[in-house]
Amino acid sequence: MDELRSRRVAESMREELSELIRFELADPRIQGVEVVDVIVSPDMRSAAVLVLVSGSESEQQAALEGLQAARHYLRRNLMQRIELFRMPEIRFQLAATLPGGEPFERLKRRIRRGRPRP
Repeated sequence: MDELRSRRVAESMREELSELIRFELADPRIQGVEVVDVIVSPDMRSAAVLVLVSGSESEQQAALEGLQAARHYLRRNLMQRIELFRMPEIRFQLAATLPGGEPFERLKRRIRRGRPRP
């Protein structure tokens, strides 16, 4: 698959998932969840959604369980919002964070863009 198309699909999924999680899910376990990045497989069959969850390890696991429980709802809404031939299966994973709390994926994007943090 074209790398540019894969990035566009991943960015669209990230934006829509972020909006869906923030405004349409009422599960108290997933309050404060931030979608950091979406990594789509080359064959478009699966997508790893990297999320950042504040709190203790037990709160992070509870948030992941809440997201896993809502993944079919989220996928169905994504199919309505993004027109794709095949919507990837969604897997939620915790994003790696640096000691200062900065998500590793966001830091990598800033380095690629050449935008140092003030």
